[in-house]
Amino acid sequence: MARNKYDVDEVLETPFDFSHLKRAMVYIKRYRVKMITALLLSACAAVSGLLGPIFTQKALDESIPNKDIQQLILLCVLLACSIGISITFSAIRSRIMTVVGQNIIYDIRTDLFKHLQKLPFQYYDDRPHGKILIRVVNYVNSVSDMLSNGIINVILEFLNMIFITIFMFTVNVKLSLVVLAGLPVFILMMWAIKRRQRRAWQMVSNKNSNLNGYLQESITGARVTQIFTREDENQVIFEKLSMACRKSWMRAVKFSNLVWPATDNIQTVIRALIFGVGLLIMTPASVSLGTIAAMTSYASRFWHPIMSLSNIFNNFINNIAYLERIFETLDEPVTVDDVEGATELPDIKGDVTFENVTFAYEEGKNVLENVSFEVKAGESIALVGPTGAGKSTIVNLISRFYNINEGAVKIDGQDISQVTLHSLRAQMGIMLQDSFIFSGNILDNIRYGRLDATDEEIMKAAQTVCAHDFISKMEDGYQTEVNERGSSLSQGQRQLISFARTLLSDPKILILDEATSSIDAKTERLLQKGLLELLKGRTSFIIAHRLSTIKNCDRIMYIDQKGIVECGSHDELLAKKGAYYNLYMSQHIYDKIA
Repeated sequence: MARNKYDVDEVLETPFDFSHLKRAMVYIKRYRVKMITALLLSACAAVSGLLGPIFTQKALDESIPNKDIQQLILLCVLLACSIGISITFSAIRSRIMTVVGQNIIYDIRTDLFKHLQKLPFQYYDDRPHGKILIRVVNYVNSVSDMLSNGIINVILEFLNMIFITIFMFTVNVKLSLVVLAGLPVFILMMWAIKRRQRRAWQMVSNKNSNLNGYLQESITGARVTQIFTREDENQVIFEKLSMACRKSWMRAVKFSNLVWPATDNIQTVIRALIFGVGLLIMTPASVSLGTIAAMTSYASRFWHPIMSLSNIFNNFINNIAYLERIFETLDEPVTVDDVEGATELPDIKGDVTFENVTFAYEEGKNVLENVSFEVKAGESIALVGPTGAGKSTIVNLISRFYNINEGAVKIDGQDISQVTLHSLRAQMGIMLQDSFIFSGNILDNIRYGRLDATDEEIMKAAQTVCAHDFISKMEDGYQTEVNERGSSLSQGQRQLISFARTLLSDPKILILDEATSSIDAKTERLLQKGLLELLKGRTSFIIAHRLSTIKNCDRIMYIDQKGIVECGSHDELLAKKGAYYNLYMSQHIYDKIA
């Protein structure tokens, strides 16, 4: 059986203690005026609707037996008015709560997105993106109604029960006690299924998250799937995950469906008891036909809020698991953030210093140990070495995408852990091997790093990095729309656009991490002039697979064994005949054979 990481469920949380719901009140309080207004309208609508059985009782016991047509017409008009008022107020309340519900969705989703943008790389390294996406979209939609209408409806239905009870006891005390006799049975029933129902819906949340995560990965990797003819194996995984969703849903629905039939049966028995007690036990002098009709109507109305509360309870149980997941995401620590009292990093020259830096992605597994070096402003530094030695780690630490474990990284003598991230990264330009292109046109993609740039400045940047020619040949030129991740462009074209974007941002420190790996040799030769322009006057760190591209760097650092094994110019390192010499000669021999 084909397996992957989506077969593993997230760990279920501890039993819900309503602290999450209390925490959600932050979003509800923002709209308390509208919600109180909606509650008052609902209460007025409920009271207005409860007058109907009173009018019916008077009609049956007084107007019809006494043939009082005038009173009967008046009661009919009052009944119509009470129904009209109830419907009007309910409609206004519904409109208000629709707006509140959408506002709550907006607020939660905004907070989630804002928090996700601050989370460190490690968070995204460890989680499938589909599982993150489902929390921002699906889960927020699910809980919004619970936080708006759900809260209001709970209060309203309890008020309805109080109003109905008062009206019932006003009509007949003994028959009112008959109606209330079903409550203990209902409470016991709800208590029995509560815990199992909640855990069943937590499992639904897990299984949906697994399926969504796998779907997102499968869509993103569709080309690789077809290249390696993995369609059949992937179908097996999908069917397994989909079947798990189906089974968990059916099990959860089974518990949910235990509530309303049992409530309906209790209501039916109570109404039968009203007729039995009223007609067979109580004397005609103490109970009239109008009284029985009114009490039957009130009994039905009394159990209506009970039914509504059971449905609301079901909704709460279903969505509490989603609420937990949302707060779980919001509680993810922002490990890389501005420290208290962080200062703005002033305009920098570009001096970079590592002082005994030790770093590990996982505790106890150091990637770098006691690494120290100094780079003067304007110097170009190449980082070479075997895969996984820590080259990309060093440049990521300069941008403070991760916190170091020991030591210090300084720019112009200032510890970067003590400055704001925005002021630090705004003065850096970073080019990665996987050049990300956003949906939109090419012009906006180049302008992404500097929104105030003019069209002329964008075109000049594109000309400098040899991107202008291929852009101009496109049907709409710089206005050409590109798909998500730039799938309509070649990988080399995406990298050239990224080069233009980086150059336009005018960084003081430039980092090129395998930035020319997808550009053919001819284009790379043409790009050399643009690269010289890009590097001019900037401190630069270059990681390159082809050593020919870094021969002219001021210094080359060979990274291995958790640190810097060798450091010097190209000629100096070749003369040493050490690790760099062996790497260069092996690539030179390979190039001659190729």
